[in-house]
Amino acid sequence: MTAGGAVSPGTPPGDSKLPRVVVASLGNEYRRDDGAGRVVAACAVDRVCGVHDVGPQVDPLDLLGRWDGSDLAIVIDATRGGGVPGAVQVVDLAATSEHPGATSTHGISLSGVLRLARAVGRAPARVVVVGIEGDDFGKGKGLSPAVTAAVPLAVGKVVELIEEAQRCA
Repeated sequence: MTAGGAVSPGTPPGDSKLPRVVVASLGNEYRRDDGAGRVVAACAVDRVCGVHDVGPQVDPLDLLGRWDGSDLAIVIDATRGGGVPGAVQVVDLAATSEHPGATSTHGISLSGVLRLARAVGRAPARVVVVGIEGDDFGKGKGLSPAVTAAVPLAVGKVVELIEEAQRCA
């Protein structure tokens, strides 16, 4: 789906052979690097078919109801872990209960939302986070140079995850 809720271009209608892959970005585009997820998600969804883009979300809690029943949910977000700005990390939340070394600018952490979704039987089968270490979270639009330079790598990671899920279907 596009940010407006439509299925991405080229998606075969009713193709039940493809796994349900949801792509979601977290963050606020008016907080500089916090908008990185939106940019990465938009670029990745344009490169593959059969993906449900649930649009940018400001808070992880907004994912409830949008990622329900998916085989794979890919969540893209800027991180604040004290690492090198622009570093891209891929974390499978099945392998960890909390995103190690990073803090959230959101009210409830993504792993907290995942635990809640599991408790009510609405969690995706797999959740993978693609994070880009941010540099500037001040007010304003536009990404810092380090994060801008990392966008193609992050897009590539998201596309790889989607294609892997589709190959395994």
